[in-house]
Order: sequence, then C-alpha cells, then structure tokens
Amino acid sequence: MGNALRFLYAHCSSKPNATGGDSDSLGPHGVSAATVGVSALAHDLFHFEITSQVPDGLSKHVVSSKKAQANWYKKIVEAWREAKPPPKTAEEAARLVIQTLKRHQKADVEGLLAFYGLPLPHTLVELSAGIPTPLPEGVKFELLTLPVDAKAISDGDTVTVYVSTADRRESSSIPSDIQMAAVERAEARAERNYAKADALHKKIIDSGYRVLNSQNNEEILARKYRIRLRGIDAPESSMPYGKEAKDELAKLVQGKCLRVLVYDQDRYGRCVGDIYCHGTFVQERMLKKGFAWHYTAYDQRSELARWENEARAKQVGLWASSNPEKPWEWRKDRREGR
Repeated sequence: MGNALRFLYAHCSSKPNATGGDSDSLGPHGVSAATVGVSALAHDLFHFEITSQVPDGLSKHVVSSKKAQANWYKKIVEAWREAKPPPKTAEEAARLVIQTLKRHQKADVEGLLAFYGLPLPHTLVELSAGIPTPLPEGVKFELLTLPVDAKAISDGDTVTVYVSTADRRESSSIPSDIQMAAVERAEARAERNYAKADALHKKIIDSGYRVLNSQNNEEILARKYRIRLRGIDAPESSMPYGKEAKDELAKLVQGKCLRVLVYDQDRYGRCVGDIYCHGTFVQERMLKKGFAWHYTAYDQRSELARWENEARAKQVGLWASSNPEKPWEWRKDRREGR
C-alpha cells in the first residue's frame, strides 16, 4: 500500500451505512452528518485508487458520464494527497472539491457535493478578519478563556466563559473569602466530606467563580464572564433560525479557548466584546453564515454591514426567508404584549 492509500485510509473510519440510522436525516450517500460526509468521500477516494471505480448511485446526482466521473476522482485524489494539512471538516473538503473541479460544470460539482452531504458553494464563507494587533481603540481589557462548554452557549450572540484565576489580571482581584473557600473545599473533598465541599462550592459559584477540572484532572479556580457579542443580534431561541444560530455559535466555539476584547458592559451585566476563536473573528462568521443581523443601533462598523449584505445576497441562513423578523423588534413586541 502506497503513502497515498495509507493516507486516505487513515482518514476514513468505515464505509458509510446507507441503511442504518435515521432515514430522514440521511443524504443519498447514507450520510447523516457532515463529518461522516468527509469520511465517506475519503473512503471512496481510497476505493477508487484500488479499483478505479466511482461510487454506485453517483450518476443519479450528476450530469456527466462515468468516464468523466473517474476523471474527477483522479484529480481529487491528487489534490487530497497534496493538501497540507488534509481536509478534516466538511467545509475544508467542500473547498478542496470546488477548487479541484472549478473548470467543470456547476451541476456536476454541486451534485457531487450533495452526494456526500457537503456544503454547496453558495453556503461557504471566506473569512478575512484576523486578530487585531495592537488592540483597537476602545478596548477596556482582554480575556483569555478556558475551553468553552457547550451548555454555556445560550443563543447565537451570548456565551458564558471562564477565565483561570492564575491569569495575571484575575489573580490580583480574587476576593479573600473565595480564595479561602476554594482551599477549604479541596480539603473537604480530600476528607470525603462532600456535603461541606458542595456547600463551599455553592458559595464560590454565587460569587461569580467556579472550580473546574482541567484535562489532566487538576482543579482550577475560574471567574465567570457572560459575553454579549458586540455588533450583532442573533434570532432569539423561540424565533425562526434561533436554534440554528445557537448551533452555529456552538459549533464554532465549544471546547475551544477564546480571546475576548471587551469594550463595554450592558445593562444585564454582560461584557460586550469581540470574540476570536483560533484566529477566526466569530462575529464575521455569524454574519456571513446568515445567522445574525448587524446591530446598527449599537455598532456602525462598515465591515459588519458588508458581511451581512454578502449573506443577504447569497440568501443563506435566515436570509433564505423572504421577510425575516428583526430580533430587536421581536423583543419589543413581546415587551409591549403584541
């Protein structure tokens, strides 16, 4: 087995099961999730290198002949092998296919992507903004968070984060009674006095802190911050696209450490800030995917307006609706009983 075959084999978990799982959620290739679609494509590329055969059923989704399909797979195998790093997400795999087959018919490219449940070209976004250096004017302070828990994401524009008190900014402002409670809690747990430990942890939590377990099972005293994403307004949970907006934000940040540039505090005590996740500007992603409005009442940045307009033009996310309701108007109607 050559290097290319070993590489492809390592990136496919198993052959997709076209009959298992929830039939309503399966695509034509038996794909129930985008990540499975990446594995399905990797599996078929591996199979093609061995047999020179394209998948059964693909012809139902494309317009070109089997001979043309074999030519696509040959090109994709070469592109996949040369990619550094190789595609891991559905968007990365879709971009590789689109770039490799850019001179081929649109119907064939879109049919191939749909066959694997991968994003279509008009749904992909190009992210332009990186982490600003130096800090922009108006930033009051910066937070470097611990990994975000999925349960900490309440909707498409609000997330709860924790910052270790070992952080230089935090270490100088921990209340002495919270420091003592954390020490006493650790001692109580060592003595298996869990009732006392739980009572102490409640005191810590009520004061805006929490004891978290790190990946190596060490306990970390962390401070809680609620972050309102600056400049955008996502649909509320009970609005159309509210769940999709929350899911998109969760997909982007859960399990990851964030960099938050805090500009202000709102009337609910939330920090209003810009969030960066592994170099990606989160607000840009939410706007370009069509899961948030530019909140012009509080933010006049021209780039946010441009990113919203790009999503409108593509009719992605909430812009697939002919007349999406503005979240701030929806909230006002509820307050006034309409």
